[in-house]
Amino acid sequence: MRLRVTTLAICVMLACALASADTIHLKNGRTILADHVRENGSHYEYDIGDDTYAIPKSAVDHVEAGGMPASSASSPKGSLDLPAFTPANSLINEGDLPKTIIKDGQVDPDALAKLENKGNVELSATADFIAGKFEFEHGNVDSGRRHFESALRFQPDNATVLIYYAALLVRTGDAAQALTYAQHAVNVAPQSADAYTVLGYAQQACDRTKEAITSWKHSLELRPDAAVQQYLDKAQREQSAESDFAQRESSHFVMHYEGKQTSEAFRAQILAALEADYDDLARDLGTPPHDNILVTLYTEQAFFDVTRAPSWSGALNDGKLRIPINGLTAMTPDLARVLKHELAHSFINQLSAGRCPTWLHEGIAQFLEPKSLGSDGRQLARLFKSQQNIPLNVLESSFMRFSGAEAYVAYAESLAAVTYINDAYGMSDIQRILQRLSEGSSTEAALRATVHSDYGQLQSELGKYLSDKYGD
Repeated sequence: MRLRVTTLAICVMLACALASADTIHLKNGRTILADHVRENGSHYEYDIGDDTYAIPKSAVDHVEAGGMPASSASSPKGSLDLPAFTPANSLINEGDLPKTIIKDGQVDPDALAKLENKGNVELSATADFIAGKFEFEHGNVDSGRRHFESALRFQPDNATVLIYYAALLVRTGDAAQALTYAQHAVNVAPQSADAYTVLGYAQQACDRTKEAITSWKHSLELRPDAAVQQYLDKAQREQSAESDFAQRESSHFVMHYEGKQTSEAFRAQILAALEADYDDLARDLGTPPHDNILVTLYTEQAFFDVTRAPSWSGALNDGKLRIPINGLTAMTPDLARVLKHELAHSFINQLSAGRCPTWLHEGIAQFLEPKSLGSDGRQLARLFKSQQNIPLNVLESSFMRFSGAEAYVAYAESLAAVTYINDAYGMSDIQRILQRLSEGSSTEAALRATVHSDYGQLQSELGKYLSDKYGD
């Protein structure tokens, strides 16, 4: 996402008290920010605004008290954030297998090999699934993928494995491949709400919105789910807004647009800019997205109608690049920066396997626009000196819950942090942080392994950097 406000409203930020909230840390590496969390039997119940949701304890790693309030959130999570799900088990009774396979917080390859050597395909599939699910839920995507693929070699029609594998592929940007496995899961388990849920995600990521709507409706008929309902609502808004849109393609992009909205020359300029940005980002970050990237051009009103984004947002990347261009007839420097910023998010998602915290996501995207701190540096230096900055760990989740003034500070701090890391350690260490995240490391572990700082040390070093460069 890219911010539209133009001044750093420090005085407004300082006037906003940071209300307490609770953070649910899921085993798959994602987080849920809630106003309040409480235990209820085998579930955690949590409140966001006036709504109450529940999630199985088995999907939760831990609950942390404190942080920004969640009730100001104004839109659903990005398309890479799959909700927790637990398909009806189509494997043999696991019994004590998890204890045999998972030892000291990691998969025991020797124990796994012994189980596979027994020659029982159902046992082997179950063992590899347990290993894959553990790695997937702990963010180790590559290992999770290998174990799921091994399980499917033993049991290619196992719905539980197919659902998890398709979910992993969606999250890592292999939507076209995910579609095949998700459709197979639906074929072998037509009464599974989760199979239809994951099929809908794959279809939406493949630009098949109408089919995704049908899949999500079927999922909700089988089992109500608040997260799936949010995705369905957004997809229906998108289908309504884009019913008369045309399509144009280039080497790496598929563009949707309203015919009367833009000229052919302007659309060609946008695609040329995006292709040039793609080459730049492939050089600076490496590992481009697997599939063609979807871009939609909106009038400003249609953009907000579809995304429900806060009024301060200037564009959005939720798996698709959504760009409001109302009133523009040719490429401008501001539009060029917006395009590169939003495209950078696609590369960052690919590099981090969808596990990059928001401050790092937005900091890198701004840095690569390119954007500099400019006059904001001095005001940030004052914030850090008085210890009134927003802690970086509070900036791990979405900025969309912030007011415009709060969001501006969050973006400025994010840019400052990435600028400091680049100046002190170089872009190669930023790439290594993203790689560590993709392998399942927490943000702090990734920082310690690359720049040798936890959050506290990084914030201290950032404060000194700002003071030295911008201080009075």
